Amino acid sequence: MPMPERCSRFAEYRDKVLELFASKGFGQVGMRELATCLGLAPGSLYHHYPSKQHLLLDLIEEFYEELLTVLGRIEQTAPVKRDRLNHLIRGHLNLHQEMPWHFRLVERDSGCLNEAQQERVRQLREEYEHKLLSMLGVRLRFSESCRMAVGHTIATLLNGAPSWLAQYSLDEQERDHLMENMMGGVIERLLVPGADEQGVFTTQAATGMLWSS
Repeated sequence: MPMPERCSRFAEYRDKVLELFASKGFGQVGMRELATCLGLAPGSLYHHYPSKQHLLLDLIEEFYEELLTVLGRIEQTAPVKRDRLNHLIRGHLNLHQEMPWHFRLVERDSGCLNEAQQERVRQLREEYEHKLLSMLGVRLRFSESCRMAVGHTIATLLNGAPSWLAQYSLDEQERDHLMENMMGGVIERLLVPGADEQGVFTTQAATGMLWSS
């Protein structure tokens, strides 16, 4: 269990630690620099934190907790499943604006955690991805492995696309319109593919089969 002074110190300097890790890269931040960021003498840092990986895990756990909170809020405000996709896209866009450093950190530095910590992250990620599929009312006749792959792909699209578009000078309306059309089309085809006589996936079949009310 984390020590009370560790939690207090981390809460006080959390944003500085987050920006330091995300902007420089977790592996490029030394213990001396981290101690300075936390307002600690370098020699006393280990008395407050077992390792800097524990700080990274705290931030990644916070990220997934926020994602699950967003999903829960959408589930309450959009009870009909066919209405949820655009809400999910917009919710992820909004969260990306509020927590850009978290998205960068999770994408780039999760592999810096030890094996037990990475297992914890996998559990959180799978919980989030399972919730996504459940909220979308997916009718998948695939294996469990395929279902997991679909959930992971959708989550990657939702979490990664805002970063891909950030390099372009789009106003908010243009960005949201592009995201909703691009992501909506891709996810609809991915969730429940319908096939024509040649076995080619069709938009009409996907739209007709996607949602359950």
